[in-house]
Order: sequence, then C-alpha cells, then structure tokens
Amino acid sequence: MVIVGIDPGYAIVGYGVLDYRAGRFATLGYGAIATQPGTPFERRLEQIYREMTRVLQKYRPQAMSIEKLFFTNNKTTAIDVAQARGVILLAACQNGVEIHEYTPMQVKQSVVGYGKAVKSQVQEMTRTILKLDTIPKPDDTADALALAICHGHCAGSLFRLIK
Repeated sequence: MVIVGIDPGYAIVGYGVLDYRAGRFATLGYGAIATQPGTPFERRLEQIYREMTRVLQKYRPQAMSIEKLFFTNNKTTAIDVAQARGVILLAACQNGVEIHEYTPMQVKQSVVGYGKAVKSQVQEMTRTILKLDTIPKPDDTADALALAICHGHCAGSLFRLIK
C-alpha cells in the first residue's frame, strides 16, 4: 500500500510518501509545499491544491493520512488551516485517494509507543523506522512521514484482523 502523510497548513504543507508492505516501510519521497507570505490567500490555496494534485498524480497513493485539526487559541489560524486542509482533501477525493484522519496523540502512540511523546522523540523514531540518515526538514515533513507511519501501523493491524 502506498500512503501519503500530510501535515496540513497554509504556509507549509508537509508531505511524506511511503510504501508499506509486509510490515516494512520504504520511503518513496517527501517534501513541503511552501506558500509565500503576502500572497493573496486564495492564490496560496490554489498553489497548495495544484502542488498537492501533482504529488498525488506522481505517487498514486491508495491512502492519505492527515492530521485532525485541533486548535484552542487562535481561531483565525484555525480557519485558514481548515481552508488549506479542504483543498488538500478535495485533491485527494478527485484522485481517488482514501482519506484517514489521526489525532496527534494517535500518531505519537503509533510511532513512539507513548501518546504524550515530545516532537523530538517522534522525529527521531520516524528517522529510525524509515532508516533515514537525518531527520527530514522542515518539521512539517517529518510530521507528515510520522502520519504515514501511523496509518501503515493502523491499517496493517486492521488488515491482519480482516484476513
């Protein structure tokens, strides 16, 4: 199964693409879609949609693992991130990609084994699981890879239960 993990945002969208077979991960690609501050917001959304569509068409994932939104303080940021997330989900739907949502705690539990792990622990375990030389940058990219790992672990468990 090819999985794309997405850390949504409107300034930076992290993505990581993994192939998950027989309980093992292979990294196919990762990176970030970065939009420029000062660009009209609708143009930033258009850029995110266009570049996300390119990523999905390049790797042809069966599943998208995306972080559930959780905001307590800044409602304006939450609305803008939600709009960016919406164009990402639209791109996934238009490309026939199944969407799966995970909370940060679920990702931490899946990758580190502890739901209250700190960011550095998640990043290091992501690097270790994927046998990468360094932790991917920016952080949004490492987070996206962790989301893809989370779905591989969750979907792999579900698949074994169904068999």
